[in-house]
Amino acid sequence: MPDTIIARCESKGLRMTGQRRVIAQVLQDSADHPDVEELYTRASGVDSGISIATVYRTVKLFEEAGILERLEFGDGRARYEDADRDHHDHLIDLNTGEVIEFCDPEIEALQEKIAAKLGYKLKGHKLELYGVPTRKR
Repeated sequence: MPDTIIARCESKGLRMTGQRRVIAQVLQDSADHPDVEELYTRASGVDSGISIATVYRTVKLFEEAGILERLEFGDGRARYEDADRDHHDHLIDLNTGEVIEFCDPEIEALQEKIAAKLGYKLKGHKLELYGVPTRKR
């Protein structure tokens, strides 16, 4: 599978306009989980001609093509990340909304064990933890 969001869009036959390329690049460069408003702010900083409607349409197109994954953490904002990333889980800070990615081998093994105990072979999962810091960071 191609490495970049732009390359995956092209390999799926999506028409990649200049503005779609900017939005794809902004997504690719994001280390966080931006919502459409944040994507618009970042993309319009690169190309002031990009409208928020263009960002909404592009995100929907990329999501429908399986390039982006939509994440909803209960704060009323849909956030997005590259659908072709290595598996990870999320811890959401309820005070700040920060999303922390993690992968824990013990949790992964426990989930496999639970599925097997119930007579299933695990094919995937999503784990979201919600919390507040116990100390200042």
